[in-house]
Amino acid sequence: MLRILVVDDEPHARDELVYLLGLHQGVGPVECAADGPAALLALDRALAHRHPVDAVFLDIRMPGLDGLEVARVLSRFAEPPPVVFVTAYDDFAVPAFEVRALDYLLKPVRAERLAETVRRIAERRTPPPAPGEPAPAPLLVPAAPPAEPPADDETIPVGISGVTRFVQRSEVRHVEACGDYVRLHLASGSCLLRAPLSSLEEQWQDAGFVRVHRRYLVATGHIEELLADSGRLSVRVAGTVLPVSRRSSRRLRELMLPASGLPRGGRAAHG
Repeated sequence: MLRILVVDDEPHARDELVYLLGLHQGVGPVECAADGPAALLALDRALAHRHPVDAVFLDIRMPGLDGLEVARVLSRFAEPPPVVFVTAYDDFAVPAFEVRALDYLLKPVRAERLAETVRRIAERRTPPPAPGEPAPAPLLVPAAPPAEPPADDETIPVGISGVTRFVQRSEVRHVEACGDYVRLHLASGSCLLRAPLSSLEEQWQDAGFVRVHRRYLVATGHIEELLADSGRLSVRVAGTVLPVSRRSSRRLRELMLPASGLPRGGRAAHG
């Protein structure tokens, strides 16, 4: 069962969110805090009892410590809990994702939107292999040589804290859906772009990008390994392991593994 902390200074909004979370079978008892300091005390108690929370739902505009300040404190934890911002204002989205928020929900919270957030929290909570249990076996290392940069590489303007940064599409390793935004993951870090993942999937498919999951679009030239574990497939992209949906598994295998069974480029698998 997921352990969740809801932080909001408005009792009605707090109670409504607790009610909506309680409709999900995978969510356990939800703890509440009315401000930032109370939230930090609740998290400290949870860690002391070795029952860390699986996510913190944070209002942004609160007296004293606001939600962004609380999130910055949490980012210094040895194992920071995922943060979901819940606010009536959409102008905090960029600073929210700059502090690595898992999601950004607008009030009033829609039940179907909250359901997607709960699913994402549950995915992150998947336990690591037990001691002695074998790690996922790589199907190939590497899956493919880096693709040639396209001659028509696209320049993407990205706003970061009031500054416009220009990113080349060829710099992007993978793209992650983040609510109404996407996070572009680069060798030098990451940045947010206001665009639906489905649009980038369509626009960038000829540049070697493939959808592997409802949340992820990856650059095939940066795929290092395909990993199989109990029938489930995942992919390592520039050092980051990402899940592959069952729907995308067959297409990805066909794309990365030719009929000969050798990795694209003629190199045999290691393992």
